[in-house]
Amino acid sequence: MIKISNLIKKYGKLEVLKGIDAEISSGKVTAIVGPNGSGKTTIIKIILGLVRADYGFISIDGKKINGDYEYRNHIGYMPQIASYQENLTVLEVLNLIKDIRNRIDNPEDLLLKKFELAGELTKPVRTLSGGNKQKLSVVISLMFNPEILIFDEPTAGLDPVMSNRFKEVVTEEKKKGKTIILTSHIMSEIEELADEIIFLLDGKIYYQGSVMNLLVEKGEVKLEKAVAKILEEKSNWN
Repeated sequence: MIKISNLIKKYGKLEVLKGIDAEISSGKVTAIVGPNGSGKTTIIKIILGLVRADYGFISIDGKKINGDYEYRNHIGYMPQIASYQENLTVLEVLNLIKDIRNRIDNPEDLLLKKFELAGELTKPVRTLSGGNKQKLSVVISLMFNPEILIFDEPTAGLDPVMSNRFKEVVTEEKKKGKTIILTSHIMSEIEELADEIIFLLDGKIYYQGSVMNLLVEKGEVKLEKAVAKILEEKSNWN
């Protein structure tokens, strides 16, 4: 479980996170949702240790992550747009990452077959299509069997077959008890994959709970309409 306690982050005078409290459970997919600038990326960066909070803390399985970087070995992260050394081949990128992790085995083999990248290993990254770069990111995020998975807009650029295959993998990983965080602007995708949803707006949480409860609370059958109601309510408050 990931616990977020009174998280505050400012960039100059701009307060991006305004005292966030949340729990992200193991064995579930939790979607972090909100418009651009709501604080989603900042929360993920703090979990990854790429940004330090100004106040508050994050704990994983009861242990605060502040100043401890060992926990990151247990995270698999798929960014929205990955940047790899363009002149390296796919195989060289994978080997480089394994060297960093001190691995001499080939944990990626099954994933390369599943996502149809085995035939791309000798190709330089610069020659890959956008979809194949996305598939490479999927493989890298999963290859070390991490306990925590963070997927940022994961199906962008994937064709329908690979998108469905990715969703099947997410379901499999959830059954293993993994802690999974998903961000996406595709509400139907969140509705399909997520158990819990955290809706952020202006650095605050406006809803946290199950997707089903949100639909019931807002009297809607589609998540997109339920989220739209939150935004309408916020606009009326102002």
